[in-house]
Amino acid sequence: MPRVVLIGPPGAGKSSVGRAIARILDCDVLDTDIEIEKRAGKKISEIFTDDGEASFRALEKIAVLDALETATGVLALGGGSVLDIDVADSLRKSKIPVAYLQVSISQAAPRVGFNKERPLLTINPRQQWMALMEVRKPIYEGLATMQVSTDNRKPAEVAQEIVDKLASVL
Repeated sequence: MPRVVLIGPPGAGKSSVGRAIARILDCDVLDTDIEIEKRAGKKISEIFTDDGEASFRALEKIAVLDALETATGVLALGGGSVLDIDVADSLRKSKIPVAYLQVSISQAAPRVGFNKERPLLTINPRQQWMALMEVRKPIYEGLATMQVSTDNRKPAEVAQEIVDKLASVL
């Protein structure tokens, strides 16, 4: 079972904060986006282009549910993975701490660059990001056992805050 699961929108810093937490806790980090790319043998943007979002979401669901069962360190989930009812139910039923990494659009924009590697953010990226957040924010908040802002903070600072919060609940 993972020690902590990181959720949040594109640009929140899930991957970099996950690596920083893993360094502090001396454990592994599993990023489900990277895992999906390994399993599919191609980049997420290519999966969206070649196979469509539905195919990507099916791969994502399998990767996330597998990771929730097998990961032993930090687990960083793709931003949209929590939209799947089975993933959300698994997170709710588990005893795994879930950290929602919050980020403002002004901070997310330069982090993600709103480029082609973010397939859901290629057309009118700022408006798309805001639309994603309108749907996802209540889900992130509902699943989170802790919420941490990443605005104007280095991944190591955010990681330390999460580790401190983990220590207080153990």
